[in-house]
Amino acid sequence: MAINIPELRQKFSNPGIAELDLIARYASLPEDERRGRMFDAFAETGLPGRRVEGWRWTDVEAAAARLDGTVAPVVVPALSQPHDATVFALSPTELETPEQLPDGILVHRRDVVPALAEAENIPMAALAGSLCQYKDNAASIVIEITAPLSAPVYVNWVGQSADTNFSRLAIVVRSGASLDLVESYCGGASLSSTLVELKLEDNADVRRSLFHAGDAHEIMTATALVELAANARFVQTILSLGSLLSRFETRIGHTGTGSNATLNAAYLCGADRHCDITTFVRHGAPSCVTRQMTKGAVLAGGRGVFQGKFLVPRTIGQFTDADMQHQALLLEKGAEVFAKPELEIYADDVECAHGNTSGALDDEQLFYMRQRGIPLSRARALLTEAFVSEALASASPAVRDALHDTAREFLSEMHG
Repeated sequence: MAINIPELRQKFSNPGIAELDLIARYASLPEDERRGRMFDAFAETGLPGRRVEGWRWTDVEAAAARLDGTVAPVVVPALSQPHDATVFALSPTELETPEQLPDGILVHRRDVVPALAEAENIPMAALAGSLCQYKDNAASIVIEITAPLSAPVYVNWVGQSADTNFSRLAIVVRSGASLDLVESYCGGASLSSTLVELKLEDNADVRRSLFHAGDAHEIMTATALVELAANARFVQTILSLGSLLSRFETRIGHTGTGSNATLNAAYLCGADRHCDITTFVRHGAPSCVTRQMTKGAVLAGGRGVFQGKFLVPRTIGQFTDADMQHQALLLEKGAEVFAKPELEIYADDVECAHGNTSGALDDEQLFYMRQRGIPLSRARALLTEAFVSEALASASPAVRDALHDTAREFLSEMHG
């Protein structure tokens, strides 16, 4: 039975041009009950904007209305790839895989659309899930890691010179397995949304490092849903140079005793660039640990956003150990940084803390460096690099130097 477009439109409150295009795209896909539930969840808010609490500083609705139809160019990934790395390229229609996969990696293509829990709370992830459709009628792709891997795995998210791109990928790391995962977000669409679902079984170990660079014609949202079983260890590091509007949202669920998560990020936003780092961590098991450090630097005309929340339920969240820190530099007048760290704690035997600071570069340090012959622009770049470097220290050894080099080059250009 064909999907009724007028009925779909009625699910939205005054849909804009971008939402009408999304409705038409959804109607062109095979009808599926789970796909329909995800699209309905997206329709409850439509493209989220300032009327939605978690999106009031990252207004996708308003940004989409400003798009002029120019397709964002693909940005060549700045991260070098070791010769022994396993490299995947994920487009909106296919996952390109190496001719021969190493032992410990399996790829599954399935014709079933996976359900998405709490889709109503993650509208852009629900959109990605409802509009993702791979070739040969594959509705989902799963990468399974069955053993410790000695070499890193690279996933390059690439566009197809289309106005909109949507991708979804699930990664399952089996008990005792390990994965060094590197992701590059390369642009290629005016509006893109990606969804990564990571499941770590008991004693699994994952280090995830992400790089993003967009331009003034790109809206990009990337959502990661991470489930940590007993004694699983997850380390995530993000470096984003922003775009017209970008958001990295990570939602962690500690579901097994003793799991450990580290969430680090650095955002560097020049003029007309926006980056949002949003996290939600649920400590749903005893004796779990979370450490979070986010640092940002913003020039005039740029905007940085940080939103972090730790939820510690009663009883099952006992003995939680969690710390959240956000620090930002406003490098010029006209720079904007918005931050909202939150702790919601119901258990009574926990150690939880958060901190948030923003300010300018230290004038005394600048004076000290200039007294030693360092030009002002160079001194500002060096101090900013030193400031954000702490957040990049947790990145994969395979790309840590590349991330630092990229940040250094970008900061030199930012400071002219």
